[in-house]
Amino acid sequence: MRIVFFGSPASALPSLRTLVASDHEVVLVVSQPDRVAGRGRRETPCAVKAFALERGLPVFQPEKIRTDPAAVERLRAVRPDLNVVVAFGQILPAPVIYLPPHHSLNVHFSLLPRYRGASPVQWAILNGETATGVTIFELDEKMDEGPILARREVPIGPAEKSFELEARLAAVGADLLLETLGGLGRIRPRPQDHAQASLARKLKKEDGRIDWNQDAAAVDRRVRALAGWPSAFAMFKGKRLIIHDGRPLATTTAPGAAGEILALSDEGIAVRCGGPTCYLARRVQPENGREMDAAAFARGHRVAAGAAFV
Repeated sequence: MRIVFFGSPASALPSLRTLVASDHEVVLVVSQPDRVAGRGRRETPCAVKAFALERGLPVFQPEKIRTDPAAVERLRAVRPDLNVVVAFGQILPAPVIYLPPHHSLNVHFSLLPRYRGASPVQWAILNGETATGVTIFELDEKMDEGPILARREVPIGPAEKSFELEARLAAVGADLLLETLGGLGRIRPRPQDHAQASLARKLKKEDGRIDWNQDAAAVDRRVRALAGWPSAFAMFKGKRLIIHDGRPLATTTAPGAAGEILALSDEGIAVRCGGPTCYLARRVQPENGREMDAAAFARGHRVAAGAAFV
């Protein structure tokens, strides 16, 4: 089939690579516009565009595809049989969704109808799920509500970070996509049970703030779920401190308030949580600084037991 591929971040690359290596033909790649990034503040292409250019694939980057009058004509010109969408980052309008004869398929990183929306991997970890998965479904004009063609469950590791889980889901999704394309015409789409739906809303920077009144397991889930972006953080002496890595410790009987630093060691900084439980911060990053071992941060910033994260 002649396929137009819609995708932007690295999580979309396994599906694109799989399509390029298959008997299908990727006739156009549609990705987000280049964005300013890095300390040099240079315009940088997304991962999908960079890969497409390496392979000599034509690329289209609409600023807002819903309002771009040239978008439908650009797609019509390449005569696609099917659109495939993986983490594109924009909502497709109906004229784009239904343009090809086989319309549009989406590779979504959850077991729909659970975790519809922009951040399904992060919210699955935040909510303490032990499994998630990948769903291939037919796009319609509503958010992640189209009929399901295929689903595959994937376990969540007890210490797995969101970017690690997303990479595994992306690989599973690529395989499932190819299987699904091979069964088009034979697979009977199944309507979603909307009563079972949940929303994985887009994350905001402030979602990263740790509530030390929660138990250590919940703190650990926030650190793992928001690793990379927006990152879990606490305030220390009026400045933001990102916590990149750590682990829950055993229940503590030491008196004190949530957020209080209970102990320092070469392994990190032990912080009192609700429960009462304790969380060991092992890798941190001070505001405007570099990532480092928590023990090194404690020495350099004269952190002492009895001080507090807020």
